Amino acid sequence: MPGKWKGFWFAFLLVLLAGCTVNPVTGKKELALIGEAQELAIGKKNYGPYRQAQGGDYTADPALVAYVQRVGQRIAAVSDRQLPYEFRVVNDGSPNAWALPGGKIAVNRGLLLALRDEAELAAVLAHEIVHAAARHTAQSMQRGIFLQGALVAAGVALQGANYQQLGMLGASIGANLVKSRYSRESESEADAYGMRYMLRAGYDPAAAVSLQETFVRLFEDKSPGWLAGLFASHPPSRERVAANRRLLAELGNPGGERGRERYQRAIAHLRRVQPAYEAYAQARKALEAGDMPRALALVDKAMRIEPKEALFPTLRGEIHKRLGRRREALRDFDRALALNPDYYLPRVQRGLLEQELGRQTAAERDLKASIALLPTAEAYYGLGLIAEQRGRTREALGYFQAVAASESDMSKDAARRLALLDLADHPERYLKASLLLRKDGRLMLRLHNASVVPVSGMQVAIGRLVGRRFEPLRTLRLRARLPAGRERTFDTGLQLRDAAEARGLVARIIAARPVR
Repeated sequence: MPGKWKGFWFAFLLVLLAGCTVNPVTGKKELALIGEAQELAIGKKNYGPYRQAQGGDYTADPALVAYVQRVGQRIAAVSDRQLPYEFRVVNDGSPNAWALPGGKIAVNRGLLLALRDEAELAAVLAHEIVHAAARHTAQSMQRGIFLQGALVAAGVALQGANYQQLGMLGASIGANLVKSRYSRESESEADAYGMRYMLRAGYDPAAAVSLQETFVRLFEDKSPGWLAGLFASHPPSRERVAANRRLLAELGNPGGERGRERYQRAIAHLRRVQPAYEAYAQARKALEAGDMPRALALVDKAMRIEPKEALFPTLRGEIHKRLGRRREALRDFDRALALNPDYYLPRVQRGLLEQELGRQTAAERDLKASIALLPTAEAYYGLGLIAEQRGRTREALGYFQAVAASESDMSKDAARRLALLDLADHPERYLKASLLLRKDGRLMLRLHNASVVPVSGMQVAIGRLVGRRFEPLRTLRLRARLPAGRERTFDTGLQLRDAAEARGLVARIIAARPVR
C-alpha cells in the first residue's frame, strides 16, 4: 500500500476511534463525528429562522403555548439526556411536529387540534425529545457526510453558514433536517423510548399506541395535509403500531394520566377560532386566483372571529397593496406588527411598501429587521435598491449578488441590476475570452457574454504572459454588440506560423459596458 494511503487510513481510523461514544438513550456505542457543542450550535442557529419560514410563532393564545411548554418540560425532565430543551407552537395549520439537534422542538398549531388529550400531546413531544436526545438528526447528518465521501468535522462543514439559503433557496440545514425522513430504526427508538419517558413522567403510554393507530388510518386514507405534514418525516405503519402494543404489554399496561378535560380546556380557544383560520386559508387562495373582493371579505371575516392573530391583517395588507390602496395596506401591516412584532412577514411587507412610498429610512430599518428574523430575496433586493438610490454602490452590489445567487423569482432581476452596476468596472467577471488558431494560421478571438444584459464597447488585449507580467501585442476595439448569454468569434488580425507560436498567448478583457 502506498505511503500516502497508509497515512489516510491511519488518520481515518483515528477519527473513528476518537468519534466513538455511547448513546445516552440506547446505551449503544456509535460513531459521533458531530459533537454536542456542534449539535447545540446547529439547533440554536436554525430554530428561529425555520419557525419563521413556517409562519412564525403562534402568539394569539399565550396560555395554550405555556401549556404545551409545561407538558414538554415535564417529559424533558425525565429524559436520558439533559439538553436546553425548548418547545414552541408554530403558527401553521398543517399537522406536524419536529425536532432540531440540541432539543429544539416545535409542534404546529394544526396538530394540536388533531390530538384528543394531554397524553397524546405527551406522546408527540416525547417522540421528538427522543429524536433530539438520541442524536437521530446528528446521525442523519453523519450519514450525509459519509455519502459525500468526505470525513469532515461538522464545525468546518457548517462554518460561515447563513440563512440566505433558507429564505431564498428553501434548502437550509434546518429545512433539510426536519423535512428528511428518519430511518426506520430511529423511528422505532423514538416510539419505544418515548413511551418509557411518558411512563416516567406519569402519563399513560397507551396514548402512544392509540395515536399511532390514528396516524396509520389517516395515512392509509391519504388525508389532506397529513401526507405533507407529520407523515413526510415520520411515516406511520402497522408494524410500528404492533411494536408499540408489544412494548405496552411488556410495561404491564401501567395506565397513567390521560388529561382529556385539561387538554380540551387548553385548546378550547383555538378550537373556537378555527373557522377564522379556515377563512384565512380560503382568502389566500382567492388572492392567488385574483379574486380580490372575495379575498377581502374572507380575511375580514377571519379578523372578526380572531382579532388577536397577526396573520390576518398581514394578508389584508397584501390584498390592499395589490389593489393600490397603499395607506390602508400600511395600517394593516402596522396592526400585524403590533400583534406580533417578531414575525418577519409583515415587517418585510411594510418595508417594501415604505420603499414604494419614498420612506427610505423607515424601509431600510424594517427590511434589515426582517432579515434578522429570516433573510429573504425580497428584503435583500429592496435593500439593494435603497443602497443604489443612495449612491452606496458597493453595498448595493452585495445585496444584489446575494439575490442573484438564489433560486428565487427575483434572481434574474437582481443579476441584471448587478451587471448594470458592476460590469463596466469589472468586465472580466462577465465576459469570457478564449483564443483559437485556424488551419490557415489566423488567430481568432471567441467572446462569451455570461451576463444577463447585452454588452458593447468591448476592448480586448492579446498578449503573452512572461512570468506574472502581461505583455500586450495587440488591443482590439470591437464595435459589435454581444447579446446576453451569446458568444461571437472575431478575427484578431494576427497571422501565426504554427501552433507553437500560439502557445502562451492569452486574451484579457480590458473594457466593456452594459447596454441598458
